Amino acid sequence: MPTGTTRLAAVIGDPIRHSLSPAVFNAAFDFVGLDWVYVAFEVAPDATGAAVEAMRTLGIDGLSVTMPHKTEAVRYLDRLSETAQQLGAVNCIARDGSALVGHNTDGAGFIAALKHDGGFDPVGRSFVVLGAGGAARAVILALSDAGAGEIVVVNRSAERGELAAALGGSVSRLGLPGDVSNADVVVNATSVGMGGDGIPISVEFLRPGQLVVDLVYHPVRTPLLEMAESKGVSTLDGVGMLVRQGAAAFELWTGQSAPVAAMSNAARTALYAGQ
Repeated sequence: MPTGTTRLAAVIGDPIRHSLSPAVFNAAFDFVGLDWVYVAFEVAPDATGAAVEAMRTLGIDGLSVTMPHKTEAVRYLDRLSETAQQLGAVNCIARDGSALVGHNTDGAGFIAALKHDGGFDPVGRSFVVLGAGGAARAVILALSDAGAGEIVVVNRSAERGELAAALGGSVSRLGLPGDVSNADVVVNATSVGMGGDGIPISVEFLRPGQLVVDLVYHPVRTPLLEMAESKGVSTLDGVGMLVRQGAAAFELWTGQSAPVAAMSNAARTALYAGQ
């Protein structure tokens, strides 16, 4: 039961009522025994600055930031982590004294999920990343920093694809759908498959021995993952990245280790309840 001393964390976005974050973070706070509560605020696209200032005014201790605010929120912060600076976007705001610091934990969440949930070490391995949006950019930068051998970006817009590929430095380049066949890991960082409709790449390019990761997590088993499994390809769903980027935010806000298993259970329970 919240009291006068309960600390508040929240997520801002538009739309936001579908968010799993309240279930995931409140499960984490309960598990650790912290007197915190996490809520969702639907914030219109033109009110990003007001929402960030409300964090200062109301004493909100942690703020998750999702679409369409990730880029705009940067303007209203006191400073950024190195990763957030490179990406030009934040998904998490933490306090450092009176200062608000923007972080981007998406890439770290992806690498943690790849290693711990997928049992896959990215060092020296080849990747194809489908897409060039915010999630793709975070994944590309994180893979480069983690020592990936090659990162090929496949995107409908060559210009956006080249900009995303540049984040990976010398190990990253713009490619074509046919490059999927040569990759150790294929990452869907597009929204194709959300709601259970469509696949982002022809499965004829996939082969046994690869790992296919879909960052879409609703539904948990996307059409891409189901088709990949039918060809004997290993798969990893998007829940792991969702949970582990949240776990990184939890640790930034509270200074305590995140209860990843409890957060994962909450996320999957909420997802399967809604399907």
